[in-house]
Amino acid sequence: MGIRVASRLTFFLLVCCLAIRLAAQEPSSAASHVRKLEEKWTAAYKERQINILSSLLAEDFVITVEDGNTYSKAGYITHSADSSVRVEVAELSDLRVRVHGNVAVVTGAYHERGQSNGKPYEYHDRLTDVWMKVGNTWQVIASHYSVPMK
Repeated sequence: MGIRVASRLTFFLLVCCLAIRLAAQEPSSAASHVRKLEEKWTAAYKERQINILSSLLAEDFVITVEDGNTYSKAGYITHSADSSVRVEVAELSDLRVRVHGNVAVVTGAYHERGQSNGKPYEYHDRLTDVWMKVGNTWQVIASHYSVPMK
């Protein structure tokens, strides 16, 4: 192998390594966008912003909650609008967003604390949300919350 070929190969390998490193450090714009939508969803739920919730959820949205019950979009929105529940803390952590074409899968942790019918409650859950991009709009199509075993 000549010096020119070795130099070109070295340069090519350096460029590849740099591209891989940059890709690993910077989330894709789609992943970043979906992460922001997750945060928007959480804030809208806490503040009972039903119009925002409705815009983020696909018409065939389904959620599975901690006790195994499932709710449609209408059922989830009805629950979210319940004035007997006051959400004091709603926070996400440990979020990981993986994008595969027009589908994004989000995993993470969720903490909620508040009052329901005047009684305090608190959840520490793990979540999995599935988002789908239709046209230029991302909407959540499925969500699953579960309580980690101790």
